[in-house]
Amino acid sequence: MAVDHWGWSELKTRFLREFTPSEQLLFIKNAKESVTQKGYPVGEDLFNYCYFLTLRERLRLIDTQGGEGYMRFLLVESKKENDIEVNVYQKRLEKRKSPGVDLSDVKLIDYFLT
Repeated sequence: MAVDHWGWSELKTRFLREFTPSEQLLFIKNAKESVTQKGYPVGEDLFNYCYFLTLRERLRLIDTQGGEGYMRFLLVESKKENDIEVNVYQKRLEKRKSPGVDLSDVKLIDYFLT
């Protein structure tokens, strides 16, 4: 399977540009668990699913205490929108999941860290 099959080089660039090192590790952990435990196929949908799961954690860690009401409103709305995206990709992945795990798919996820 070619690495650029799903445009992985563009996804890797996005992954490295947008996430901190700790977020990158969370993303990889989510991706591997999704493939090995849930049977989700590796592809752009998996990337987006893990992307929004990682953003969910980023949003969870934002502290708005003492902030203005508008900031809290934006955070709540962002969380809602992010949860919608997670659910959309999760449903798409659920439709295409398989009972077996292809170890080459798990290794392909590590491409993002190299």
